[in-house]
Amino acid sequence: MTQQQSPAPPPEPAPEPAPTTVTAAAAESYEERHVHSVYESIAPHFSSTRHKPWPLVAGFLRAQPTGAVGLDVGCGNGKYLGVNPDVVVLGSDRSAALVALARERGWEGQGQDRVRGGAAAASEAVAVADGLALPFRVGGGGSGGGDRGREDRGTGRGAGVDFVICVAVVHHLSTRERRVEAVRALLECLREDGRALVYVWALEQGSSRRGWDEGADQDQLVPWVMRTSNKANKPRAKKKRKDDDDDGGGDQEPTAAAGDANGDMTYQRYYHLYRKGELEEDVVAAGGTVLDSGYEKDNWWVIAGRKDVAPFPPPPPGGSS
Repeated sequence: MTQQQSPAPPPEPAPEPAPTTVTAAAAESYEERHVHSVYESIAPHFSSTRHKPWPLVAGFLRAQPTGAVGLDVGCGNGKYLGVNPDVVVLGSDRSAALVALARERGWEGQGQDRVRGGAAAASEAVAVADGLALPFRVGGGGSGGGDRGREDRGTGRGAGVDFVICVAVVHHLSTRERRVEAVRALLECLREDGRALVYVWALEQGSSRRGWDEGADQDQLVPWVMRTSNKANKPRAKKKRKDDDDDGGGDQEPTAAAGDANGDMTYQRYYHLYRKGELEEDVVAAGGTVLDSGYEKDNWWVIAGRKDVAPFPPPPPGGSS
Protein backbone atom coordinates (compact mmCIF):
# COMPACT_ATOMS: atom_id res chain seq x y z
CA MET A 1 0.00 0.00 0.00
CA THR A 2 1.55 3.23 -1.13
CA GLN A 3 1.59 6.21 1.18
CA GLN A 4 0.12 9.38 -0.17
CA GLN A 5 2.51 12.28 -0.31
CA SER A 6 1.48 15.64 1.05
CA PRO A 7 0.81 18.13 -1.69
CA ALA A 8 3.63 20.55 -2.33
CA PRO A 9 3.04 24.04 -0.96
CA PRO A 10 1.90 26.53 -3.57
CA PRO A 11 4.69 28.65 -5.01
CA GLU A 12 5.09 32.09 -3.53
CA PRO A 13 3.70 34.86 -5.70
CA ALA A 14 6.32 36.78 -7.60
CA PRO A 15 7.18 40.07 -5.90
CA GLU A 16 5.58 43.07 -7.46
CA PRO A 17 7.95 45.24 -9.48
CA ALA A 18 9.31 48.39 -7.94
CA PRO A 19 7.43 51.53 -8.98
CA THR A 20 8.79 53.87 -11.62
CA THR A 21 6.56 56.94 -11.90
CA VAL A 22 4.09 57.08 -9.05
CA THR A 23 2.33 59.55 -6.81
CA ALA A 24 3.67 60.30 -3.34
CA ALA A 25 0.78 58.36 -1.81
CA ALA A 26 1.53 55.31 -3.96
CA ALA A 27 5.22 55.50 -3.09
CA GLU A 28 4.42 55.69 0.62
CA SER A 29 2.12 52.68 0.34
CA TYR A 30 4.74 50.69 -1.57
CA GLU A 31 7.45 51.52 0.97
CA GLU A 32 5.13 50.59 3.82
CA ARG A 33 4.77 47.08 2.33
CA HIS A 34 8.32 46.55 1.14
CA VAL A 35 10.38 48.48 3.69
CA HIS A 36 8.68 49.53 6.92
CA SER A 37 6.52 46.47 7.59
CA VAL A 38 9.40 44.20 6.63
CA TYR A 39 11.80 45.69 9.17
CA GLU A 40 9.12 45.55 11.85
CA SER A 41 8.78 41.82 11.15
CA ILE A 42 12.47 40.92 10.90
CA ALA A 43 13.92 43.35 13.47
CA PRO A 44 15.36 40.83 16.00
CA HIS A 45 16.83 38.63 13.27
CA PHE A 46 18.14 41.64 11.35
CA SER A 47 19.70 43.08 14.51
CA SER A 48 21.48 39.79 15.22
CA THR A 49 23.44 40.24 11.97
CA ARG A 50 24.48 43.84 12.67
CA HIS A 51 27.35 44.23 15.11
CA LYS A 52 30.56 45.62 13.66
CA PRO A 53 30.68 49.30 12.60
CA TRP A 54 31.96 50.01 9.13
CA PRO A 55 35.55 51.37 9.30
CA LEU A 56 34.91 54.61 7.42
CA VAL A 57 31.76 55.36 9.41
CA ALA A 58 33.60 54.66 12.67
CA GLY A 59 36.46 56.88 11.51
CA PHE A 60 34.06 59.70 10.71
CA LEU A 61 32.54 59.46 14.19
CA ARG A 62 35.89 59.26 15.98
CA ALA A 63 37.13 62.31 14.06
CA GLN A 64 34.44 64.50 15.64
CA PRO A 65 35.68 66.86 18.37
CA THR A 66 34.90 66.20 22.00
CA GLY A 67 31.47 67.51 22.91
CA ALA A 68 30.12 67.47 19.35
CA VAL A 69 26.44 66.66 18.90
CA GLY A 70 25.23 64.52 16.02
CA LEU A 71 22.48 62.34 14.62
CA ASP A 72 22.30 58.76 13.39
CA VAL A 73 19.30 58.79 11.05
CA GLY A 74 18.21 55.20 10.49
CA CYS A 75 20.15 54.00 13.52
CA GLY A 76 18.74 50.46 13.45
CA ASN A 77 19.89 48.59 16.54
CA GLY A 78 22.14 51.48 17.57
CA LYS A 79 25.50 49.92 16.75
CA TYR A 80 27.04 53.32 15.92
CA LEU A 81 25.72 55.26 18.92
CA GLY A 82 28.57 54.32 21.26
CA VAL A 83 31.49 54.31 18.82
CA ASN A 84 32.83 57.64 20.13
CA PRO A 85 31.97 58.15 23.81
CA ASP A 86 33.28 61.73 23.65
CA VAL A 87 30.39 62.94 21.48
CA VAL A 88 26.61 62.89 21.84
CA VAL A 89 24.72 60.97 19.15
CA LEU A 90 20.93 61.02 18.97
CA GLY A 91 19.43 58.12 17.05
CA SER A 92 16.24 57.80 15.05
CA ASP A 93 14.66 55.06 12.98
CA ARG A 94 11.35 54.53 11.20
CA SER A 95 11.08 51.06 12.77
CA ALA A 96 9.71 51.05 16.32
CA ALA A 97 10.98 47.48 16.75
CA LEU A 98 14.56 48.47 15.89
CA VAL A 99 14.35 51.56 18.12
CA ALA A 100 13.31 49.28 21.00
CA LEU A 101 16.36 47.10 20.34
CA ALA A 102 18.63 50.16 20.25
CA ARG A 103 17.26 51.24 23.62
CA GLU A 104 17.85 47.78 25.07
CA ARG A 105 21.38 47.87 23.73
CA GLY A 106 21.99 50.96 25.87
CA TRP A 107 24.57 52.59 23.60
CA GLU A 108 26.89 49.62 23.83
CA GLY A 109 30.11 50.54 22.04
CA GLN A 110 32.13 48.16 19.87
CA GLY A 111 34.73 46.82 22.29
CA GLN A 112 34.19 49.78 24.64
CA ASP A 113 32.53 50.25 28.00
CA ARG A 114 28.89 51.20 27.92
CA VAL A 115 28.38 54.90 27.53
CA ARG A 116 27.46 56.54 30.82
CA GLY A 117 23.72 56.36 31.39
CA GLY A 118 23.24 52.99 29.70
CA ALA A 119 19.76 51.96 28.66
CA ALA A 120 18.11 54.76 30.64
CA ALA A 121 19.97 57.39 28.65
CA ALA A 122 19.40 55.53 25.40
CA SER A 123 15.64 55.47 25.96
CA GLU A 124 15.66 59.26 25.80
CA ALA A 125 18.20 59.56 22.98
CA VAL A 126 16.68 57.13 20.43
CA ALA A 127 13.35 57.99 18.83
CA VAL A 128 10.98 56.73 16.16
CA ALA A 129 11.07 59.20 13.29
CA ASP A 130 10.50 59.19 9.54
CA GLY A 131 13.49 60.26 7.49
CA LEU A 132 11.30 62.63 5.49
CA ALA A 133 9.86 64.27 8.62
CA LEU A 134 12.79 64.51 11.00
CA PRO A 135 12.09 66.40 14.23
CA PHE A 136 15.66 67.73 14.16
CA ARG A 137 15.36 69.87 11.01
CA VAL A 138 16.19 73.51 11.68
CA GLY A 139 16.43 75.08 8.24
CA GLY A 140 14.85 75.27 4.82
CA GLY A 141 11.29 74.78 5.93
CA GLY A 142 11.71 71.32 7.39
CA SER A 143 8.58 69.86 8.90
CA GLY A 144 10.18 69.09 12.27
CA GLY A 145 10.91 72.59 13.50
CA GLY A 146 12.61 73.52 16.73
CA ASP A 147 16.27 73.65 17.71
CA ARG A 148 17.29 70.16 18.83
CA GLY A 149 21.03 70.67 18.29
CA ARG A 150 23.57 72.96 19.91
CA GLU A 151 23.75 76.65 19.16
CA ASP A 152 26.96 78.61 19.71
CA ARG A 153 25.69 82.10 20.21
CA GLY A 154 27.98 84.75 18.81
CA THR A 155 29.91 82.41 16.51
CA GLY A 156 27.63 82.78 13.50
CA ARG A 157 27.38 79.00 13.16
CA GLY A 158 23.69 78.93 13.96
CA ALA A 159 21.44 76.15 15.18
CA GLY A 160 21.69 72.52 14.20
CA VAL A 161 23.93 69.56 14.89
CA ASP A 162 27.61 69.16 14.12
CA PHE A 163 27.32 65.95 12.12
CA VAL A 164 24.88 63.39 10.76
CA ILE A 165 25.37 59.79 9.67
CA CYS A 166 22.80 57.98 7.54
CA VAL A 167 23.83 54.44 6.63
CA ALA A 168 21.76 52.18 4.35
CA VAL A 169 18.58 54.26 4.51
CA VAL A 170 18.12 56.55 1.50
CA HIS A 171 18.18 53.64 -0.97
CA HIS A 172 14.90 52.37 0.53
CA LEU A 173 12.94 55.33 -0.89
CA SER A 174 11.24 54.37 -4.13
CA THR A 175 11.37 57.61 -6.17
CA ARG A 176 14.15 60.04 -6.88
CA GLU A 177 12.10 62.93 -5.51
CA ARG A 178 11.82 61.18 -2.16
CA ARG A 179 15.50 60.25 -2.10
CA VAL A 180 16.51 63.85 -2.78
CA GLU A 181 14.10 65.05 -0.10
CA ALA A 182 15.67 62.59 2.36
CA VAL A 183 19.12 64.02 1.65
CA ARG A 184 17.72 67.55 2.00
CA ALA A 185 16.26 66.59 5.38
CA LEU A 186 19.71 65.47 6.56
CA LEU A 187 21.33 68.70 5.42
CA GLU A 188 18.67 70.76 7.16
CA CYS A 189 19.62 69.16 10.47
CA LEU A 190 23.16 70.52 10.20
CA ARG A 191 24.58 73.75 11.47
CA GLU A 192 26.25 75.86 8.81
CA ASP A 193 29.61 74.06 9.01
CA GLY A 194 28.21 70.62 9.79
CA ARG A 195 28.80 67.50 7.71
CA ALA A 196 26.68 64.50 6.81
CA LEU A 197 27.97 61.04 5.89
CA VAL A 198 25.53 59.06 3.71
CA TYR A 199 25.89 55.42 2.60
CA VAL A 200 23.77 53.66 -0.06
CA TRP A 201 23.96 50.33 -1.87
CA ALA A 202 25.82 50.48 -5.17
CA LEU A 203 24.70 49.15 -8.54
CA GLU A 204 28.31 48.25 -9.29
CA GLN A 205 28.74 45.04 -7.28
CA GLY A 206 30.44 42.85 -9.85
CA SER A 207 32.69 41.16 -7.27
CA SER A 208 29.85 40.58 -4.81
CA ARG A 209 27.86 37.36 -4.46
CA ARG A 210 24.79 39.41 -5.42
CA GLY A 211 26.19 39.88 -8.92
CA TRP A 212 24.62 43.24 -9.75
CA ASP A 213 26.63 45.51 -12.01
CA GLU A 214 26.30 48.20 -14.66
CA GLY A 215 23.30 47.52 -16.88
CA ALA A 216 21.23 45.79 -14.18
CA ASP A 217 17.89 47.16 -13.04
CA GLN A 218 18.50 49.80 -10.37
CA ASP A 219 15.22 49.08 -8.57
CA GLN A 220 15.33 45.70 -6.86
CA LEU A 221 13.35 43.63 -4.38
CA VAL A 222 15.83 41.77 -2.17
CA PRO A 223 14.61 38.75 -0.16
CA TRP A 224 15.13 38.23 3.55
CA VAL A 225 14.28 34.68 4.66
CA MET A 226 12.97 34.02 8.17
CA ARG A 227 13.17 30.36 9.17
CA THR A 228 10.61 28.69 11.38
CA SER A 229 12.94 27.43 14.14
CA ASN A 230 15.02 29.57 16.49
CA LYS A 231 18.13 27.68 15.49
CA ALA A 232 17.45 28.25 11.82
CA ASN A 233 16.81 31.95 12.36
CA LYS A 234 20.44 32.46 13.24
CA PRO A 235 22.53 33.68 10.28
CA ARG A 236 23.95 30.76 8.36
CA ALA A 237 27.72 30.40 8.57
CA LYS A 238 29.53 30.94 5.32
CA LYS A 239 33.05 31.03 4.04
CA LYS A 240 34.83 34.29 4.61
CA ARG A 241 35.45 36.39 1.54
CA LYS A 242 37.80 39.28 1.28
CA ASP A 243 34.83 41.61 0.78
CA ASP A 244 32.99 40.36 3.90
CA ASP A 245 32.97 42.14 7.23
CA ASP A 246 33.18 40.18 10.49
CA ASP A 247 29.39 40.32 10.82
CA GLY A 248 28.68 39.51 7.20
CA GLY A 249 29.34 43.02 5.93
CA GLY A 250 26.90 45.69 4.87
CA ASP A 251 23.33 44.60 4.48
CA GLN A 252 23.73 40.96 3.57
CA GLU A 253 21.02 38.47 4.34
CA PRO A 254 21.31 34.76 5.11
CA THR A 255 20.92 32.59 2.04
CA ALA A 256 17.94 30.23 2.03
CA ALA A 257 15.46 28.74 -0.41
CA ALA A 258 12.22 30.70 -0.53
CA GLY A 259 8.87 28.96 -0.30
CA ASP A 260 10.07 25.60 0.98
CA ALA A 261 7.97 23.06 2.86
CA ASN A 262 9.09 24.27 6.29
CA GLY A 263 6.88 27.33 6.26
CA ASP A 264 9.76 29.79 6.11
CA MET A 265 8.74 33.39 5.56
CA THR A 266 10.35 35.41 2.80
CA TYR A 267 10.15 39.19 2.96
CA GLN A 268 10.92 41.36 -0.04
CA ARG A 269 12.79 44.59 0.73
CA TYR A 270 12.93 47.41 -1.81
CA TYR A 271 16.30 48.91 -2.76
CA HIS A 272 17.32 51.53 -5.28
CA LEU A 273 20.84 50.63 -6.39
CA TYR A 274 22.85 53.79 -6.92
CA ARG A 275 25.03 54.06 -10.00
CA LYS A 276 28.38 55.83 -9.87
CA GLY A 277 27.91 59.58 -9.39
CA GLU A 278 24.19 59.39 -8.63
CA LEU A 279 24.50 60.02 -4.90
CA GLU A 280 26.54 63.15 -5.57
CA GLU A 281 23.85 64.31 -8.01
CA ASP A 282 21.21 63.86 -5.31
CA VAL A 283 23.25 65.92 -2.85
CA VAL A 284 23.50 68.79 -5.34
CA ALA A 285 19.80 68.49 -6.19
CA ALA A 286 19.06 68.72 -2.45
CA GLY A 287 20.96 72.01 -2.25
CA GLY A 288 24.09 70.60 -0.65
CA THR A 289 27.81 70.54 -1.36
CA VAL A 290 29.82 67.36 -1.94
CA LEU A 291 32.91 67.46 0.27
CA ASP A 292 34.15 63.93 -0.35
CA SER A 293 32.85 60.70 -1.83
CA GLY A 294 33.90 57.17 -2.62
CA TYR A 295 33.13 53.46 -2.78
CA GLU A 296 33.43 50.92 0.02
CA LYS A 297 32.42 47.28 -0.22
CA ASP A 298 29.39 47.45 -2.56
CA ASN A 299 28.34 50.87 -1.26
CA TRP A 300 28.69 54.43 -2.49
CA TRP A 301 29.24 57.04 0.20
CA VAL A 302 29.39 60.80 0.31
CA ILE A 303 30.30 63.41 2.90
CA ALA A 304 28.09 66.41 2.27
CA GLY A 305 27.58 69.83 3.77
CA ARG A 306 25.42 72.84 3.33
CA LYS A 307 26.46 75.41 0.74
CA ASP A 308 29.82 77.22 1.07
CA VAL A 309 31.40 74.61 3.35
CA ALA A 310 35.10 74.09 2.70
CA PRO A 311 36.21 70.53 1.86
CA PHE A 312 38.35 68.67 4.38
CA PRO A 313 40.55 65.55 4.28
CA PRO A 314 38.65 62.25 4.63
CA PRO A 315 38.96 60.28 7.88
CA PRO A 316 41.93 57.89 8.00
CA PRO A 317 41.31 54.34 6.75
CA GLY A 318 40.47 51.79 9.40
CA GLY A 319 38.65 54.26 11.59
CA SER A 320 41.62 55.23 13.78
CA SER A 321 41.46 58.64 15.38
